[in-house]
Amino acid sequence: MGRHGFFRVPPADEDRRKVDRATVRRVVGTFRPYKGKVGLVGLMIGVTSGLGVINPLMIVLVFDRALFGPNGVCQGQPCPNLPLLYLYVAIMIAVPIVTSIIGIGQTYVTNLVGLNVMQDLRNRLYQHLQAMQLRFFTTTRTGEIQSRLANDVGGVQSVVTDTASTVLSNVVTIISTIVAMILISIPLTILSLLLMPLFLWLTVKVGRARREVATNTQRTLADMTTITEETLSVSGILLSKAFGRQRFEIDRFKGENERLTGFLLRQTMIGRSFFALVGTFFSITPALVYLVAGWVNSNRGSTVIAAGMLVGFTTLQSRLFFPIGSMLQVSTEVQSSLALFDRIFEYLDLPHEIRDAPDAVSVENVAGHVRLRDVRFRYEDPPDGVPISPPGPALGDDEPIPREWTL
Repeated sequence: MGRHGFFRVPPADEDRRKVDRATVRRVVGTFRPYKGKVGLVGLMIGVTSGLGVINPLMIVLVFDRALFGPNGVCQGQPCPNLPLLYLYVAIMIAVPIVTSIIGIGQTYVTNLVGLNVMQDLRNRLYQHLQAMQLRFFTTTRTGEIQSRLANDVGGVQSVVTDTASTVLSNVVTIISTIVAMILISIPLTILSLLLMPLFLWLTVKVGRARREVATNTQRTLADMTTITEETLSVSGILLSKAFGRQRFEIDRFKGENERLTGFLLRQTMIGRSFFALVGTFFSITPALVYLVAGWVNSNRGSTVIAAGMLVGFTTLQSRLFFPIGSMLQVSTEVQSSLALFDRIFEYLDLPHEIRDAPDAVSVENVAGHVRLRDVRFRYEDPPDGVPISPPGPALGDDEPIPREWTL
């Protein structure tokens, strides 16, 4: 750790841009060529998520109708009712098998769509850069361009590949699970969802903070790529050795590396206490459900919440907590990834200064001569503080070059 610590972050680097809806629409638009496959993925997600609530509901039936019943009677027969138990157990075995088979196909189609979208993004970005004017490449660091093409696109790959299907799957799972919980017990459902609004508000705050850190992380990574590109090439290492700048370049690389480590550590730690709080609440909620069930049954003087209802409800709780926690985590990842998409779209939106005229004609065979008329040459104004060589006998700025070349 350097003398400034891992958390040395210059205030000027903070990116406080809000989530741009236009960016979200453009991200969604990248999936448009694969809308058929996306629809298939959505259908499979809906089927698997819907099947997931069957087993918890079957647990209620197994306990209250097949294993135990009022006065030892299960659906007109002495408990346990084995024929009914065989049927329920067969259904509970078949559902996970069918869900797993559909899940394999879903994983394949999801990755196929995601990887194709990433391939399209790389191709579009590379094709767009190929048409940029020469001045863009002389004024932009090579490491920065490579970082946009490799690091930024690679940084959103997992999000494009996994996040869309994860969000849809979690949403369907949460909705179907809440409906099943309401069917079992409305008071217990209210108890389980009591603090959800607070968690949703906190996750938005955490997501914004992680997005800022993700932007700074990618910027620092681009700076490191630029340093290695400039100093570890043949010309760069020759200049470094010729002018004795090895120590300077090493310190510069160490500084950027320290900044990158600090940003990565912050990106990892932001929100960890929040997710620990959420996990703790989810872990103790089943115990609170048992307590409430005991209060209700003791006050009524009879079994209002049966054992099957209680076991089935807590099973649904465990099924609900994982997608909610996943949604909270995914939301912060999406917030962070929007910063990378902004950087990619920023390059895709760069205008091309040299374009064909509307009436341009495609030329295959070129012959004749080229004449340069009223051609001028001058250097761009140097930055402040950069020394300028004394003027010589060369052509002055904006002086025509009276010369003609013939092919």
